[in-house]
Amino acid sequence: MSTAKSVIEKARENGVKMVDLKFCDTFGAWQHFSVPAAELTEEVFEEGFGFDGSSIRGWKTIEASDMLAMPDAATAFIDPFCAVSTLSVTCTIAETGTREPYIRDPRGIAQRAENYLLSTQVADTAFFGPEAEFFILEDVRYDNKNNAAFYAVDSEEAAWNMGCDEMPNLGYKIRHKEGYMPALPSDTHQNLRTEMVLMLQQLGIQVERQHHEVATGGQAEIDFKFDTLLKTADRLLLYKYVLKNVARTHGKTVTFMPKPLFADNGSGMHTHVSLWKKDKPLFAGNEYAGMSREALHFIGGILKHARTLCAFCNPTTNSYKRLVPGYEAPVNLAYSARNRSAAIRIPTFSESPKAKRIEYRPPDPTANPYLAFAALLMAGLDGVLNKIDPGEPLDKNIYELPPEELKLVPNVPGSLEEALICLEHDHEFLLKGDVFSEDFIDMWILQKRREQDAMRLRPHPYEFFLYYDA
Repeated sequence: MSTAKSVIEKARENGVKMVDLKFCDTFGAWQHFSVPAAELTEEVFEEGFGFDGSSIRGWKTIEASDMLAMPDAATAFIDPFCAVSTLSVTCTIAETGTREPYIRDPRGIAQRAENYLLSTQVADTAFFGPEAEFFILEDVRYDNKNNAAFYAVDSEEAAWNMGCDEMPNLGYKIRHKEGYMPALPSDTHQNLRTEMVLMLQQLGIQVERQHHEVATGGQAEIDFKFDTLLKTADRLLLYKYVLKNVARTHGKTVTFMPKPLFADNGSGMHTHVSLWKKDKPLFAGNEYAGMSREALHFIGGILKHARTLCAFCNPTTNSYKRLVPGYEAPVNLAYSARNRSAAIRIPTFSESPKAKRIEYRPPDPTANPYLAFAALLMAGLDGVLNKIDPGEPLDKNIYELPPEELKLVPNVPGSLEEALICLEHDHEFLLKGDVFSEDFIDMWILQKRREQDAMRLRPHPYEFFLYYDA
């Protein structure tokens, strides 16, 4: 186990000259500031580093802006992307004076969710395993002005480049929705993804596999091994950091935007969840698909609150361009074994009790993992504590159900605004154990409605195609 002393020793052994202090903002982006290595003492792990929090989105106002970044020794690594030897440490945010956790710090919310789990005595550990999909692109351009708006992305392997004069164009392009696991030479990013994997492994992330995903234009997936809520959320931010920076060294760019391409598959973040107690899995049993009664109640809680969960698991206006029928998107709120058209899938690759878990499929990788995982855990625990019945499983292909059956299956919200309305009316389960607060939820709704309005008020380029000659 890493300690302040062992981190300082690690810095000495690696000739560290700078220490980079990283923390997660409200919406899931890493922020950072750096200090000389001499500033890293055992005392600062207890006392923290002061900084101005007034310019962080959704945080402090300027008259109360002093905050503390509290380094977590367990997160320290030598940053491979800095020009001089730099030690990176992830921080939790605290108030000055009291050093109490800052109520709007996402990492602090994740820590409180784990503490609440312990207090319920339902389980002592919640494991999370996200599958964060992404696109590797060669070029991206976009702009928004009062009188103009556009975007353009490009990929050397994309279907739209079949007719380009590439001198020569070798023709190995991936057709729309045919990108799932094609071999070289069609998969042009095999070596790049492998480099990403090796870098992740170098930084202590255990990778399970990598492959091309369904969409044309460089869609990809790299999966890493599950772990506890906080550790997995920490690793997901490191995962994004590594992928973006490795791509940049090759003159490419990575985006976790859910739907950058029209009429092709978007990027999801299917999230595997299981509960354990005293090193024993709680989701294995003799109920449907080899699950336990607790597991089914956990599913019941998630399905009950699923529309609210979208406010944190699908937190952008672009998220709802992915959550539409026809692109393998899990828009229907049902559960099933093996069935990938249901919002909750029960994987059946292994009969081992240790492998029993649920896979919640609606989330996408724009989610702040600390918030999304915490909210998912709170919804599931609400189901367990209140014995919420998930109803009957749906083992049919939901995409092919006749209309009279399909209308009986509830759907995810159709927009960010709809998800925020659900959050307004259904968030008591999030307040248990002071995990989330009314203050945080009010702030989240306000900030996200500003994003929704920014989209709503702008003319869209396609509107000119539809209406200019009206």
